[in-house]
Amino acid sequence: QVQLVESGGGLVQPGGSLRLSCAASGSIFSLNIVTWYRQAPGKERESVATNTPAGRINYGDFVKGRFTISRDNAKNTVFLQMNSLKPEDTAVYYCNADITTAQGMRNYWGQGTQVTVSS
Repeated sequence: QVQLVESGGGLVQPGGSLRLSCAASGSIFSLNIVTWYRQAPGKERESVATNTPAGRINYGDFVKGRFTISRDNAKNTVFLQMNSLKPEDTAVYYCNADITTAQGMRNYWGQGTQVTVSS
């Protein structure tokens, strides 16, 4: 059974940093396109960053050079390094991935990790 598990969230002061991890476990053939999303209270879920196996990366306009998405294919893990955090970055951050198993490719969501930026 495939699972996506996020970790690394927490409380941080404005200007601080956090590193989120998204680890895929189970009988995985490959981790394909991975996207970090976030959802703040009362707002729609939005895309933060996308990483493809070919190395194509896209960021939401609000990132503006503050975040970096990367992956460790050997560990089926994707990271989101977040620097210069602002209170408006407060949200639940979710990992979404296309994962190939023996049954083919499916889309999976993690359970989310809370990020709170506050003094």
